[in-house]
Amino acid sequence: MKKSLLGCALLAAAVVAPVQADTLLGAYVGAQAWNMGTDGGFSNQESTLTNFAFDDKTNGAFYVALEHPVPLIPNIKVSRTVLDTAGVTTLATEFEFNGTLYANNTILNTDIEMTGTDFILYYEILDNDLVSIDIGINGKYIDGTIMVSEATGNRMTSEDFSGVIPMGYAKVELGLPFTGLGLYAEGSFLAIDDSTASDFQAALTYSFVESLALDMTLQAGYRAMKIELDDVDNLYSNLEFTGVFVGLEFDF
Repeated sequence: MKKSLLGCALLAAAVVAPVQADTLLGAYVGAQAWNMGTDGGFSNQESTLTNFAFDDKTNGAFYVALEHPVPLIPNIKVSRTVLDTAGVTTLATEFEFNGTLYANNTILNTDIEMTGTDFILYYEILDNDLVSIDIGINGKYIDGTIMVSEATGNRMTSEDFSGVIPMGYAKVELGLPFTGLGLYAEGSFLAIDDSTASDFQAALTYSFVESLALDMTLQAGYRAMKIELDDVDNLYSNLEFTGVFVGLEFDF
C-alpha cells in the first residue's frame, strides 16, 4: 500500500512539475511592422533648428522579455526599433550642418539611419487574467547617423550621434474573458531641462493560440515616439515618429 501511494505521488509530481516550471519562469518575444511618419528636424545649434520633410516608411520593431518569480530582482525586456527615414526639402533659410553651409532655396536630400534600443527593468505589481500592471525604468539607447546632401550638387555632410536616455516605464494590459481579445498601453517618458523623450503605444490584441506550451497573439495599434535632444554629440533635434503598427507575439 505504501509503495502504491509513493508511486502515485511520484507520478503526480512528474505531471505537475512542467506546469509549475512554466508558471515560475516565462518568456515572450514579438515583432512589429510600424508604418511610420516623421515630423520635425535637427541642427548642430538650438538657434538654427530646421524642420525637414520626410517620407512615410515601414520599419520593424523586435523585443524579448524574461519574467521570473525571484523577489526584488526585476524582470527584463529588451526592445529594438528601426527609425530609418529619408526625404527631400527645399530650404527656406540658410542651414549649416557639421561645418557646411547650405544656402537658402537649396534642395537637400536628408537621410536618417537611426535605431532605438530599450533596456527595461520592471516589476509586475498586478498580474491576473483581467488586469496586468508593470512599472519600472527604461534606458533608451539612441544610435544613428544623419546625412544631408545637395540634390543638384556634390556636397554631402553627415553627423554620427549616440546616447542613453533614462526614462520611467509602465504598461497596463486588460483582458476580455472568454473572447481572446485584450487591450494594452505601454509607455516610457523623460523630461529633463530642455531634453524630452517619450515613447507610447496602445493596441488591440487577439490571442488565437492558447496552450500550456505557447500562446500566440496578434496586435494592431498606434505608436508615437518623440526625441527632442539637447546637445547630444553636438546634435539638437525635435523629431517625432507616429503611425499604426501590426505585430505578432509568442508567449512561452
